[in-house]
Amino acid sequence: MNATVDLPLHVQTPDRWAAQVLAHPLALLNDHAYLEKKAASNALELLNRWPEPKAPRGWATTLAGIARDEASHLAAVCRLLHQRGGKLERVHKNPYANALRSLVRKGQGRKEIVDRLLISALIEARSCERFEVLARALTDEGLAALYLGLFTSEMKHYRVFVRLAGDIFPKDQVNSRWQEMLAAEASILKEQPPGPRLHSGWE
Repeated sequence: MNATVDLPLHVQTPDRWAAQVLAHPLALLNDHAYLEKKAASNALELLNRWPEPKAPRGWATTLAGIARDEASHLAAVCRLLHQRGGKLERVHKNPYANALRSLVRKGQGRKEIVDRLLISALIEARSCERFEVLARALTDEGLAALYLGLFTSEMKHYRVFVRLAGDIFPKDQVNSRWQEMLAAEASILKEQPPGPRLHSGWE
């Protein structure tokens, strides 16, 4: 398994990142749980912001399916966190996702929706890549199984978000915007400080 083969990300995560975040497994699981929670709510928010019949065919069912998947992932991560003596903390910050969301062209109709879809795709793609790096580095079979199990799902979600963007806007314009966001994501990732977070930087 090699995420970099199928992912268009401009920056690849080095193996040393995994060693740094896995030194604090409970903190990493706590961060991961919040990301799954946000992913589920994001899918429902997208569904709610543009309900059918104005949306493309399958919009509601597709996003509801993603929300269901993410809620299932949240339950799995929380279960593992609790089994290992951790608990979901109240306060959580995600400077990586916040920086990506600042790229959204707010108030510009379908352009805003396209941006939100592509940012969702970026986050899923980066998460997918990070799961592969973590699974490859782990000797802990429980954690490795978790990340291996999530790899395929996140790969599918990333592709679905890109496809949805192409369903509501001309594909050449979506691709142009996608390339801009891929470049922006690489710059944003390089600015992230190290720490036990799924989207952190590295030393």
